[in-house]
Amino acid sequence: MELKRDILESLIAWKTKRKRKPLLLQGARQVGKSWLLRKLGEVAFDNCVVVNIDREPTVAEIFSKTKEPHRIVEQIALIKGQSIQPEKTLLILDEIQDSDDVLNALKYFKEDAPEFAVACAGSLLGVALRKKGLSFPVGQVDFMTLYPLTFVEFLEATDKRLAEIVRTWKAHETLPEVIREELQDKLKLYMLVGGMPEAVTDWIETGDITEVDETLDGILRAYPLDFAKYATASEIIRITQVWNSMQRQLAKDNKRFKYAEVQKGSRAREYETAVDWLCKAGLVHKVCNTETVRLPLKAYKDESSFKLYLNDVGLLRRMFNLESSTMMHENRLFTEFKGVLTENYSLMSILCQGFEPLYWTSGNQAEVEFLIEDHSRIIPIEVKSKESIQAKSLSEYRKKYEPELAVRCSLKNLQMRDGLLNLPLTLVDRMKDYISMGK
Repeated sequence: MELKRDILESLIAWKTKRKRKPLLLQGARQVGKSWLLRKLGEVAFDNCVVVNIDREPTVAEIFSKTKEPHRIVEQIALIKGQSIQPEKTLLILDEIQDSDDVLNALKYFKEDAPEFAVACAGSLLGVALRKKGLSFPVGQVDFMTLYPLTFVEFLEATDKRLAEIVRTWKAHETLPEVIREELQDKLKLYMLVGGMPEAVTDWIETGDITEVDETLDGILRAYPLDFAKYATASEIIRITQVWNSMQRQLAKDNKRFKYAEVQKGSRAREYETAVDWLCKAGLVHKVCNTETVRLPLKAYKDESSFKLYLNDVGLLRRMFNLESSTMMHENRLFTEFKGVLTENYSLMSILCQGFEPLYWTSGNQAEVEFLIEDHSRIIPIEVKSKESIQAKSLSEYRKKYEPELAVRCSLKNLQMRDGLLNLPLTLVDRMKDYISMGK
């Protein structure tokens, strides 16, 4: 089963960039980076040559002996027995996170051999870059990030008719009730399965949620093994403690991350590095607080007050040990654990659309889940897990700041009225399109 990924269009556009640089494709383990680069080679190039730096030490040694791109390409072609032609061949360097020589060689491809298309990926590449410091060729590579499948990508694989409806639905039209119910049922299924490619494929091929759960559990078990492999001895214990506290952190009424929840009496300075490691690994996503609503938004974020979300809603469900047999009744998937699944789902969609959200608080009186910046506008986004909503915090925000546009994500139908976009959770992947229409 081949899964369609929307980011492929951006990768194809990278090929023809006037000032193309070597590409670094980041993302958590098992989100499909290697497969996607091979797909790029298949659809946009005459051929691709794949080198796994971790498994092919003979090729890896080339980078330690020379930094001259043409010699590197020539020797790889000889060892692999494949032609590598400028502009026609995609050279894929996979699992590069442990090789400083490969990472540093990328700047020479940019400077001396830009005619060669070089794309790189690696598990925990973000962690590796965090450690490289000034030795890494900053400004000499193009970055992209791959996330698990979005809801609309999940629909592409499971119900193309509904996927087409989501992709083309106009902002001023409410959804017919029959379509609205169909999409909600599919969203429940997506929240069970999640967007990890292997889990999605399991569901499509077997329709067996037990098999999906086994896959998700296996991914969750594999993540801590990376702590031991890629973290320093002093970091491993604290990374593990932060990771193990995620369920407690997200189950609270107030989802703000508290170091005291990691271990009684623990302090920020003891665990800041561990949190940063998990973020760089793509396993969690950090959303910082702000009480100041000004442009540029990121200049006013409070790094000491934040929430952590998991990288996939299916993995989050399994982390909470939520059984599929009980979660499909009514709308429990949206409301369980204070709606954390709904928030997590919404955040991942927002990230996939290129936004870097903060969340807003006003003392202890009001809180809006996300703020995003779009074309010099600050747009508040409130996420509700029910159809009957009382958006008091969003109302307070609108009264205080009078934003041009506000968004409320819930189970209510699509509606744009008086500067408020009521966005069904099933259409959150279209948020960027809809708010652009509202400019």
